Amino acid sequence: MKPHLIAIAATAVLTCGIGAASAADHQPMQKSSPSAMQSMAKDSLSLTSSQQRTAWKDISRHATIQSAPSGFAASIGATLPAAVTPRTLPSEAAADVPALKPYDYALLQDKLLIVNPADKKIVEVINRHA
Repeated sequence: MKPHLIAIAATAVLTCGIGAASAADHQPMQKSSPSAMQSMAKDSLSLTSSQQRTAWKDISRHATIQSAPSGFAASIGATLPAAVTPRTLPSEAAADVPALKPYDYALLQDKLLIVNPADKKIVEVINRHA
């Protein structure tokens, strides 16, 4: 093959490769599936009274009560203090109340705190006699 034809063929191959790579960079991103989006913890959660009772029953069986630091008022939107250690949800609670799956919890005296593990925000406060 003549040298100039080889150069032309090589240029054509390179150009095609660059064009394909460029097109791949500009493809729209695939959105996560709805089930993946639902499994992510958020900073808000709304449980029914029945779900709260079930969560209390399932979690309090396995939980160790922790002491709240002086001056800490457990409320939705507050950040869990460093002195309180969040725990992974028991599998029974996650099965009985699926909305709780992506969250952690902490049990303080008569309050069960449901916590977003990503930012330690309290998303639900369940009182013992809910």
